[in-house]
Amino acid sequence: MSSDVYVLGGSAVRFSRRRDGSAWRDWVRVAGLGALEDSGVEPRDVDAVVVATESDFFSLQIAPAPVVAAELGLDRCGTMRAESGGASGAVAVRTAHALVASNLARCVLVVGFESVASHLGADDVRMLYGMSFDAEVEGFAGATPAALYALSMRMHMTRHGTTPEQFAAVAVRNRANACANPLAHKPMRIEVADVLASPMVASPYRRLDCSLLSDGAAAVVVAHPLRAPRTERQRVRIAGSGAASDRPRLGDRTHPERFDAKARAARDAYAMAGVRAPAREIHCAEVYDAFSGAQIQAVEALGFTPEGAGGPACEGGEFDRDGRIPVNLSGGLLGQGGAPGATGLVQAMTVQRLLEGRYFDGAQPRRVLRRGIVDTHGGVCTSAVVQVFEATE
Repeated sequence: MSSDVYVLGGSAVRFSRRRDGSAWRDWVRVAGLGALEDSGVEPRDVDAVVVATESDFFSLQIAPAPVVAAELGLDRCGTMRAESGGASGAVAVRTAHALVASNLARCVLVVGFESVASHLGADDVRMLYGMSFDAEVEGFAGATPAALYALSMRMHMTRHGTTPEQFAAVAVRNRANACANPLAHKPMRIEVADVLASPMVASPYRRLDCSLLSDGAAAVVVAHPLRAPRTERQRVRIAGSGAASDRPRLGDRTHPERFDAKARAARDAYAMAGVRAPAREIHCAEVYDAFSGAQIQAVEALGFTPEGAGGPACEGGEFDRDGRIPVNLSGGLLGQGGAPGATGLVQAMTVQRLLEGRYFDGAQPRRVLRRGIVDTHGGVCTSAVVQVFEATE
């Protein structure tokens, strides 16, 4: 597949629990028009719109793509919707990449949103997310995402000796990173002791190990370089893209503690991008930290550490802003927040700006970054999408 596919720019609204009377239509207008402005692209240049949103229950809009296009004055464009649980935004970017690489489109606006924090009560949201796993076997039986992620991490602890202190260090770091991000839902300065003292949700996860449900929207422009306006900014291309899936039920997996789908998606993305040694050749990453331990599982699956070494590496500072591979400088889902349809898109915007050297003050690493990872999954890594972004001359 052609590698001449670029992320030209992006924009996002602040992730939060919206109580200002605004709704998802307002957020997608701000994010979508902001992405066009940031990219230097005129609406007439856009020939396709891809929309990501996880669930119709949250927005009460069954066919959102043409509605979003109309809100942005792009109702003459071809539209489609992408959905894959928490990976919905990343699947939308992957779809745009495929459209441009195959010459079915030259300039695609990708918009993702979710109204998940304020539309429904907490019990209703938990029920719906339980149904997003295997509804008949798990959701209707009362299984929750927290319980299923906790089971996976408990197996990781048993096999590798991972400790609550190690994944608590992830919760501390990511929320501290969010303090430099004006888009973040819950920036916090906390200590490991605060995480370990917070109420138990599903052993071994405590409240501060859990990510936030957020309202939000984000957008990026994906295009062929001939559609890119002249700019002094570093150009960022999608050098590799991979996707894979695993069995939905943990009990059906050979290794429930591993994110095997993420490892397979990363393998394919690395092969496309020509990355042979990710631990040395990847310079930053935004990974899907729905729970603090999921980041440990992610860095192992992405090849940043050997299997079982993610806990000590996270605790030891290897993924700090100025560590070996800065991870979740945005704050991740733990600090920035989780709006599933928008998550993969705000990750893409973050990595693009990090590679361009124009991320938020206090969050941009002091060294030059050339390659970055956008990593998102749905379920307990049931569906995974990994994309390699690369700065070009």
